[in-house]
Amino acid sequence: MKVENLSDLRLLLRVAETGTLTAAAKALGITPAAASAGLKRLEAQLGARLFERSTRALRATPQGQTLVDYAQRAIDLLEEGEAQLDADRTALVGTLRVAAPSDLTRGVLLPLLDAFLAEHPGLQLALSISDRPADVMRDEVDVAVRYGPLADSRLVARRLADARPLVCAAPAYLARHGVPTHPQDLARHNCLTFHRNGQRHRQWRFGQNGQWISVRVAGDRSADDAALARQWALAGAGITFKSSLDLRHDIASGALVPLLTDWQTEPYPLHALLPSGRFIPARVRALVDYLAGALG
Repeated sequence: MKVENLSDLRLLLRVAETGTLTAAAKALGITPAAASAGLKRLEAQLGARLFERSTRALRATPQGQTLVDYAQRAIDLLEEGEAQLDADRTALVGTLRVAAPSDLTRGVLLPLLDAFLAEHPGLQLALSISDRPADVMRDEVDVAVRYGPLADSRLVARRLADARPLVCAAPAYLARHGVPTHPQDLARHNCLTFHRNGQRHRQWRFGQNGQWISVRVAGDRSADDAALARQWALAGAGITFKSSLDLRHDIASGALVPLLTDWQTEPYPLHALLPSGRFIPARVRALVDYLAGALG
């Protein structure tokens, strides 16, 4: 291991946070000269320039930012370990960094996360919601909750729920425009599309008796936030094609009506993605187990 001093990593994080050696030194209770020496020592050990110097501030280089990201994770894990020694060993402590899709979070995950935090008061939650997939290996994420097949074999995945997309519309829309009875009918309807994994999802697939067809749909509204497609559907603006998990409350209440129920759709499972299988903090493992039990 090239990094020999944990205090140098703490210095690295403070410099990245404050942008100056003077401010970092003050926060750590050391002299600016000691801070400068520590940063130079770290750069020499790694053989890389970690910060670009200017007269006003220090800015992390790409190599420096990579080390900052990993150093923060390392410090967090060490602090969690220290806290576990001082706390009841059955208690969970630390920060959970969770990334999840927007509509699933608002409609399904939020009450589950709130209940989990209530059971474990030593935890804090840092939640990032977006339909753009988080880079679990690069971003500061402990667990990412994502739909669909796995795209990165380096990740550790736990299936949380088996789901399939459903075609749905509000009763008001169907009263005005009629009920589609065959997937091809969707080409004549206003279909509300959104992005999956960064790409607009306009090819909807259906199967029956072992045969599959793909229908290219169109409509007057599209968004990179799937929650908007659901809200538009609830308002009677058109037909949406979303996960059964996202829509189950709307269907149960009658706000949305499932369509083409005699046709199959392709599996769209929900996974918890973890950056590494070598060490999974207890807090992360407990959360994943909790979500699997609640959603499975």
